[in-house]
Amino acid sequence: MRFTGGLTSTRRTGPTAASTLLSGFCQGAPTDLVTHKVAALLWGVPLAALLVASFMDLDAATRTLTWTISLLWAGGACVLNAWRSGRLHCHLTGPFFMALAGLGLVHGSGFVSFGPRGWTVLGLLLLLGTPLLTFVPEWIFGKYSKRSGQGCC
Repeated sequence: MRFTGGLTSTRRTGPTAASTLLSGFCQGAPTDLVTHKVAALLWGVPLAALLVASFMDLDAATRTLTWTISLLWAGGACVLNAWRSGRLHCHLTGPFFMALAGLGLVHGSGFVSFGPRGWTVLGLLLLLGTPLLTFVPEWIFGKYSKRSGQGCC
């Protein structure tokens, strides 16, 4: 006897927004996620959250959680993209974002204080470090590392 749980299928026939956004993720689409539609989800959402958290009057726990999750999200996306496509700046920005997430966590939790302007210091590190690590290496060495194209897809 097979249990179906009493649920009926509500399968949609057309593409959903999520399926359209993620279509081709590993099926013949460009392996560089920066050039893919999913880039808005991978880097746009965390950037928007960081901007909101930076300019709103939030309690320490909310600001810490927002910064930590957003930077881990963006850093993880960079590491994935570096692995998939060999994009040079992602090899640098992924660990950079993750390190900033860790610094934000220890500062926001009070474990280590970066002073009364700690969030401003972290924001400046992010604001200055991101373009420096994104554009300068690619101007000098090109967009892709030598192992480009050996990722998952």
